[in-house]
Amino acid sequence: MGADRRELAAIFAGGAIGGGIRTGLSAVAGTPAGQWPWATFAVNLVGCFLLGYFVTRLQERLPITAYGRPLLGTGVCGGLTTFSTFQLELLQMLQHGNVALAVLYVVVSAAAGFVGVALGTAIVRRGRLTW
Repeated sequence: MGADRRELAAIFAGGAIGGGIRTGLSAVAGTPAGQWPWATFAVNLVGCFLLGYFVTRLQERLPITAYGRPLLGTGVCGGLTTFSTFQLELLQMLQHGNVALAVLYVVVSAAAGFVGVALGTAIVRRGRLTW
């Protein structure tokens, strides 16, 4: 069974959009090594929110399409968020002796990412956050 070329094109197009936004933001709002990486933190939080919103909306509110989730979920959100840069920035914090900041960054990023997904989902469902 071969790959669906249109699905791959949707992922590619979405990834180009998300990656372009992330790269542009990083160029404008770069962070010195070893400090709190605001640009990466922001794009990861926005990506989590959008992922919760897009996936819930596409699954529960709109007719099922073959290309919406690959374009928006895998492509845009996957290109926008960046786990590799997150790891690199953590290593830089540790190399600069900022262990407490690195731990705080991991904890806050994970918690805020979860809240972002929950908030995006709650907005689509027009309900309150439920934990």
